[in-house]
Amino acid sequence: MTLSGPTDTQRPALEPGLYIAATPIGNLGDVTHRIVDVLSRCDAVACEDTRVTGKLLKHLGLSKPLWRYNDHSGEGDRTRLIQTMHDQAVVLVSDAGTPLISDPGYRLVQDAREANVTVTSLPGACAAVVGLTLSGLPNDRFLFAGFLPSKEKARHEALHKDADADATLIYYETGPRLVKSLNAIEAALPGRDVSVARELTKLHEECRTGTAAELADHYTQFPPKGEIVLMIGPAQTVTMTEADADDLLIEELRDHKASQAAAKVAKRTGLDRKVLYARAMELRGK
Repeated sequence: MTLSGPTDTQRPALEPGLYIAATPIGNLGDVTHRIVDVLSRCDAVACEDTRVTGKLLKHLGLSKPLWRYNDHSGEGDRTRLIQTMHDQAVVLVSDAGTPLISDPGYRLVQDAREANVTVTSLPGACAAVVGLTLSGLPNDRFLFAGFLPSKEKARHEALHKDADADATLIYYETGPRLVKSLNAIEAALPGRDVSVARELTKLHEECRTGTAAELADHYTQFPPKGEIVLMIGPAQTVTMTEADADDLLIEELRDHKASQAAAKVAKRTGLDRKVLYARAMELRGK
C-alpha cells in the first residue's frame, strides 16, 4: 500500500494513549487510511501474535515495536502497558478484525479509562458484521455471542439460553466443529434459517443459507477450514388456529403414534409439544 501525504517527520506526533485499531479479516486492502496513518505514527503496537501483526506492518511498509498482549496476559502486563500509555501512543490490534470482539482487550480498556488514559477507537473490519450483511437474515436486531462452547452439553445449553432472543444470533465457529454445531442447532432450534459465512473478504468467500440439517449435510461432504461466522435467524411467528393444529395432527396421526405426531407438529409450528400430545390423544380417541 502506498500512502500519499506528508512524511512521518512532517506529521504531528500522536497524543499519548490507547488506540484501538481494526485490522483486515482477509483482504489486506480493507485496512483504512486512518488506521495506517496511526500505525505509522504510534510508538508501539500491542498485538495477539507478533508474527501475524509483523506481516501486516511489513505489507504496509512499517516497522514498530511489537508487544504481545493476548488471552495469557495478566494484570502485570496490563499495568505496564497503561503506564507506558501515559507518555506514548500504543495501538491495540487483534490478529484479524476489530479488537475486543471475542478478544481479551476489554480489561485493558477498563483499566486505561480508570487510569485517565485517553482511549480512541478506529473502526474497520469485523467478521460478525460482514457475515450478517451477506446472510440475508434479519439484521434490525442481532445478538453476538462469541464462540459456541466446544462441549456438547454446554453447546446445547448456550443455544437454548439464546433461543428466546428476538434477534438473529451470531456465533464464531471453527471448521472442525461446524457440523457438530449445526447438528446441535437442528436439535435445539429446528425450523430456523441458518447461514454459514466463511473465507470472508478472501478469494473463495462463501455464504450459504438453509436449514441446519441441510448445511450439516453439505459440510459433512465438504469439510470447511478456518474460522466461520455462524448465524441463526429469529424464530418465525406462526399464526395458527386450533383447527389448523388439529388438521396437522390428524394428518400425522395417520402414520404415527400420538407422541410422534405431536413432536412432528411441534417441530413444524413451534407449538408446545405437550399440549399437542394431549390434543392428539383426544383426536385419536374420537
